[in-house]
Amino acid sequence: MSGDARFGLGRKVTLPGPLRLDGGVLLSPVDIAYETYGALAPDGGNAVLVCHALTGDQHVASEHPRTGKPGWWSRMVGPGKPIDTDRFFVICANVLGSCMGSTGPASTNPATGRPWGMGFPVITIRDMVRAQALLLDHLGVARLHAVVGGSMGGMQALSWAATFPDRVTAAVVIASTARHSAQNIAFHEVGRQAVMADPRWNGGDYYAAGDPPTAGLAVARMAAHITYLSEAGLTAKFGRKLQAREAKTFGFDADFQVESYLRHQGISFVDRFDANSYLYITRAMDYFDLAEEHGGLLANAFRASKARFCVVSFDTDWLYPTADSRAIVHALNAAAAPTSFVELSSPFGHDAFLLENPELSRMIGGFLRAGER
Repeated sequence: MSGDARFGLGRKVTLPGPLRLDGGVLLSPVDIAYETYGALAPDGGNAVLVCHALTGDQHVASEHPRTGKPGWWSRMVGPGKPIDTDRFFVICANVLGSCMGSTGPASTNPATGRPWGMGFPVITIRDMVRAQALLLDHLGVARLHAVVGGSMGGMQALSWAATFPDRVTAAVVIASTARHSAQNIAFHEVGRQAVMADPRWNGGDYYAAGDPPTAGLAVARMAAHITYLSEAGLTAKFGRKLQAREAKTFGFDADFQVESYLRHQGISFVDRFDANSYLYITRAMDYFDLAEEHGGLLANAFRASKARFCVVSFDTDWLYPTADSRAIVHALNAAAAPTSFVELSSPFGHDAFLLENPELSRMIGGFLRAGER
């Protein structure tokens, strides 16, 4: 059974390509899984592209077909919500390299008839954006009213403004960065090594056996999930409370509630994500350095753009701290780009952009509506 059979669900289009990747490979054909909400205006001017994070997918505001859970940003996208589907035609595409229907390592390699596995070419954030541009061409969307994203989605929003400056009217960049730091890369490498150390990974060739490296992927998810939280948030939620027991067991079971929580996060993750996709997408994030792509100066990335920008950070986010957002804002200012910036307060760390936050909702809703005038 291929990875597509296990993970690929929902709307999907096969585009002939070829798509030229930053690594020099021509990829063809290209499958892109996506969802749309609302209706495209006759003049095509109301399209909003929402870009998902590392382990996200195209089901931004609709029930996830595997887990049955609501869309990952259903509090933000929908009728009357900040990204109002009564006003905007909202598009969310599964990124290139992922496992919910878009072409990735779990997809069939047309040259062999078998899953790509580790034969899939290494990709970049800019490659993901170019694939999304192919989808927008297919949908008849020449220009975006806005591109919106948090975390890796914010990287895509920045890359959209830099790569297709004539197609972006506004960009919302939340809890993100213009380059991955050494610490970010280090955490990703721990996760990748956990996956590759699992004997069932088998060099990435595990699809036919239907026996993926779930143990390694679960550990990778546990390590990454810690970076999405804050110390204050963990302390408030768990502290040193024991898990369903009155005393320590003096063993290696999950004595503490925080241990049980992380194990649950790891176990639930492997049911909806592909291990090879995790390797490829984390590598794409590690390669992301928007300044490097534009002569070493971040401001150069935005000099051709006429877009408005809204940049948001959270005070407890230590994965992509406020300093990263300020660096983006300084570059935007140097490029004379109209820019709004705010640091919001939240106890929830990096994951705050996914959680209920009235201030964030007001910021995004107001920023998008202002662009309609």
